[in-house]
Amino acid sequence: MQPLASVNEFVIRFANVNGTGSASANNLFAKAVFRMGVPVSPKNIFPSNIQGLPTWYEVRVSERGYLGRRGGVDMVVAMNPQSFAQDLACLEPGGYLLYDSTKPLDPRYRRDDVQFIGIPCTEICRREFADPRQRLLLKNMVYIGALAALLDLEFAVLRDLVGEQFKGKEKLIAANIHALELGYQYAAEHYACPLELRVARADAVGDRILMEGNDALALGCIYGGATVAAWYPITPSTSVIDAFEKYAKRLRIDPGTGDHLYAIVQAEDELAAIGVAIGAGWNGARGFTATSGPGLSLMSEFLGLAYFAEVPVVLIDVQRAGPSTGMPTRTQQSDLFAAAYASHGDTKHVLLLPASPTECFEFGALAFDLADRLQTPVIVLSDLDLGMNDHVCDPLTWEDGREYDRGKVLSAADLDALKERFGRYLDVDGDGIPYRTYPGTHPEKGAFFTRGTSRDEYAVYTEDGEAYVRNMERLLRKFETAKSLVPKPEFRPARQETREGVIFFGTSTPAALEALDLLAAEGHHFDALRIRAFPFTAEVEAFLEAHERIYVIEQNRDGQLRKMLIIECEVDPKKLKSVRHYDGMPITARNIAGQIRALKGATVTPLRRKKTG
Repeated sequence: MQPLASVNEFVIRFANVNGTGSASANNLFAKAVFRMGVPVSPKNIFPSNIQGLPTWYEVRVSERGYLGRRGGVDMVVAMNPQSFAQDLACLEPGGYLLYDSTKPLDPRYRRDDVQFIGIPCTEICRREFADPRQRLLLKNMVYIGALAALLDLEFAVLRDLVGEQFKGKEKLIAANIHALELGYQYAAEHYACPLELRVARADAVGDRILMEGNDALALGCIYGGATVAAWYPITPSTSVIDAFEKYAKRLRIDPGTGDHLYAIVQAEDELAAIGVAIGAGWNGARGFTATSGPGLSLMSEFLGLAYFAEVPVVLIDVQRAGPSTGMPTRTQQSDLFAAAYASHGDTKHVLLLPASPTECFEFGALAFDLADRLQTPVIVLSDLDLGMNDHVCDPLTWEDGREYDRGKVLSAADLDALKERFGRYLDVDGDGIPYRTYPGTHPEKGAFFTRGTSRDEYAVYTEDGEAYVRNMERLLRKFETAKSLVPKPEFRPARQETREGVIFFGTSTPAALEALDLLAAEGHHFDALRIRAFPFTAEVEAFLEAHERIYVIEQNRDGQLRKMLIIECEVDPKKLKSVRHYDGMPITARNIAGQIRALKGATVTPLRRKKTG
């Protein structure tokens, strides 16, 4: 079998044991390729226990810029005996398998179409390092050094990254670089280096950066004016608050007094967390909470209160695989229904659907403007893949002159100038959004009772059916107004005219775009629409109207986006075909292309019955 040959276009997977320190070494590899000017997309696939179970780290290397999961693996670094058979099976024909050859390879694990590369990582570390813990950790650096020789990574880049990672810890720097050198030397002496699968310096990165979505969301909250964060720890959203605290300590400190101009509250549970955030919004501060699916479920009643009482609050939901505890460290896009219609009764919430760290930053800030403007909860729906993995993205930018949109807030002077009686829930402008006041704005005017029970336009409790209907209709008008304020979808036309389209959102985007190119090369052309928010805007409805058949790509079992499009846009269900993936791993381009091929093949014209007699 001819070995795979490719420069700057391949998939490599590291198979390790959780708790062995492999993630930092594998991330070092991804960053080294990126610093050589080649785009990368790393995926850390880890279990929910502390240590002992299999973990994988998959890196897509693509100078062409395909940064979703492709499907299939070209090279495996197999360091875990438990998953060895599985790791060998995932390799493409002609692929490479690097393994620890300290012990002979089990003859059961053989493939004639795979190139085996043995590096005695354990033996090298046992010989060179005395401390048992150090041996375990540095074994990872030995195979990274071997990869540097095999794949033609620039050793100086690796050396610089180690220096940055362990800055101020000279002993650690020296030991890690020595381990890299040992692996490099062994590979160079025993194999023809580089392989035909390799990395070459390129200029395909430009000024783009590597960043995690959770980090970008936290920075977006800072720039969006958030001063109150209330939370209860849950994977995979915890690092949002960790990062918010890190940035707040730099950017939310009074330079004159040193006072903290922010509050971070770790509440006793998710209910208390969102209650604190809603209380902050009621008082005029910008408050938020971060959670995942189980927390969102618990927060539903409070979300209904904020919706009905019209109190701004921001919720960041970093989705994971459910239901219940599900798979806490796996990714899905399965909270759409739970977020859009959270709480009992007729409730609809504004959703923002970022697809990159850049959008996480932008939508993280925008969410607070929308919440204040609309006086309602705004939910940012990210997921584990976006939140906890590094992604190539454009640099984050901010307009220095940008002002916060605090919406319809009356000052004391505004209240004095009112000729009519202040009505907290009056629709003065016809957009469904009433005017509000902050507590203590005026000693005599503008006060109202905030309640979750039915009331009239002046916040007076009532069970009058007509008053209730007027209020509910106004809330619906406000939701219509939101369509003009949320981010519009992105349209990507096909290379030739077509009546077929695809719709996707969030982290399905990179794989979907690659799948469209694969299908176009086969003569199948589709217009594409990436949805970025709910409620669905006029552009979404126009796209649905303009196409005869549309494939809706999403990462959940029940086709939640498809069903929301049917419900909200009253589209014929027959024209929307569901392309779904929900095993907890990020969707791949090959998976999408394969499903669309199968669905197209299944769409046939029925045979007409021949008349007899």
